[in-house]
Amino acid sequence: MLRFATWKVTSVLMGVLLAIMLVLPSLMPLGSRESLAKSLPSWMPFRNIVLGLDLQGGAHLLLEVDTPSVLRTQVENLRDDVRRVLREEKVSLSGGIGLQTRGVSVRIPNPADIERVLPKLQALSVPLGNSLTGATAGRSLDIVPGADGLVQLNVTDGGVTDKVRRAITQSIEVLRRRIDETGTKEPNIQQQGNDRILIEVPGLQDTSDLKALVGTTAKLEFRFNAAPNAEASEVEALPQTDVPGMVSIEKRVIVQGEDLTDAQAGVDQNGRPVVNFKFNIRGGQKFGQATTENVGRQFAVVLDNKVISDPVINGPIPGGSGQISGNYTLETANKLAVLLRAGALPAKLTVVEERTVGPGLGQDSIDAGKKAAYVGAALVLSYMLITYGTFGVFANIALAVHILLIFAAMVLLGATLTLPGIAGIVLTIGMAVDANVLIYERIREENHAGRSIIASLDAGFTRAFGTIVDSNVTMFVAALILYLFGSGPVRGFAVSLGLGILTSIVTAVTMTRMMIALWYKYRRPTKLPI
Repeated sequence: MLRFATWKVTSVLMGVLLAIMLVLPSLMPLGSRESLAKSLPSWMPFRNIVLGLDLQGGAHLLLEVDTPSVLRTQVENLRDDVRRVLREEKVSLSGGIGLQTRGVSVRIPNPADIERVLPKLQALSVPLGNSLTGATAGRSLDIVPGADGLVQLNVTDGGVTDKVRRAITQSIEVLRRRIDETGTKEPNIQQQGNDRILIEVPGLQDTSDLKALVGTTAKLEFRFNAAPNAEASEVEALPQTDVPGMVSIEKRVIVQGEDLTDAQAGVDQNGRPVVNFKFNIRGGQKFGQATTENVGRQFAVVLDNKVISDPVINGPIPGGSGQISGNYTLETANKLAVLLRAGALPAKLTVVEERTVGPGLGQDSIDAGKKAAYVGAALVLSYMLITYGTFGVFANIALAVHILLIFAAMVLLGATLTLPGIAGIVLTIGMAVDANVLIYERIREENHAGRSIIASLDAGFTRAFGTIVDSNVTMFVAALILYLFGSGPVRGFAVSLGLGILTSIVTAVTMTRMMIALWYKYRRPTKLPI
């Protein structure tokens, strides 16, 4: 147990060297850090330890999904699906499609048409899955045939809940892409509760741009301007952004923003800022066909139910690319391009809580955390040195490596260091030396019982190992539960605690044993120094 091959010692030293290289950038001044980053190969990880909002200040936004808007969108999509089914089946109605709060209604005068189209309408109702059990949890629609050919389609409560859940998941991804596009580093974006999203952006003090970025739905649609003889039920009036007034637009969408593959700010031939966009294959084909068949007509570029441009189609536009013009500056054109590239939010988000943490408060937190860590480490190091002498030195070296490995692991995982996280690290300092205390006391007992030095050392590590693992596994399970069911500061504490538990087993057992083995090999002591 006390024999270590040369390759094992080399591996441990290489691991410590790698940990130093991972942590070093966070300890260097900014200028030296940038020059070192340029000199290192691209494959080598070079990251800073990410400080949380409570350490470096920043912006905190709590957003809530507007459930009524989610339901409204569901109902509008349902209306479009019903219209498509009726058109495909060539079914005539008595009146149009009635739009209601929770669904739509149609009146089909011909009983034969009802019998033929009802299965098609029922196919629009999909089963809802339970994410925990995998079982079916109701359906998305209730379809109720009534008297005089009336068919009612209502969105169920389960359908609304499922749509909100999906909107939260999709919104988190869209928000992350939007914030990443602006160059903001390491934002914390996570779900909170059933219908809320928490955004924390360290280092950001002005939340106005952030609110504008996350509060814009950016739902882009390309539609035709309404023809003079169009049915009133197929047309809606939308406001213009550049000039006052309303424009009559067809409800039918030619191409949606989800078919965009790229959007970049640029300038046109007259030097005016524009947004150049490009469709995927499906969108390009639809756009090319629509412009080919409707030369001379106006089409509207609709963003969040506002007409931002309505040019005339002078000729076919093949190739799947185009240009959005308007009264843009370079800044506003770039912001629009960012929103279009990131995609549209599936629902409106409302800011329900807004906070900014100043850097002064963050520095106070850092100073307090440093002081606690320094005092705790100094007391532990002193105790081990006084109580165990040479073996205390080994334990202190292992403790230093333990702290180094925690920060190196946080760099690799991209974990955020918070003030509760610092508290977790301070706690693991005591836990790490606790393993050494168990080993050393066991060695003492074996030596006092008359066993030889080598036998006492071997028995100390072997018999204490099971106790160390049991205690650390128990604490790791507690840390895992805190991480899974906690949020914010609780998770920060759980991350540092969990990483500290894992590294403490490595350093207290493996590294300490290696140092004692090397000490015994070269010193050949006649008695134990504890």
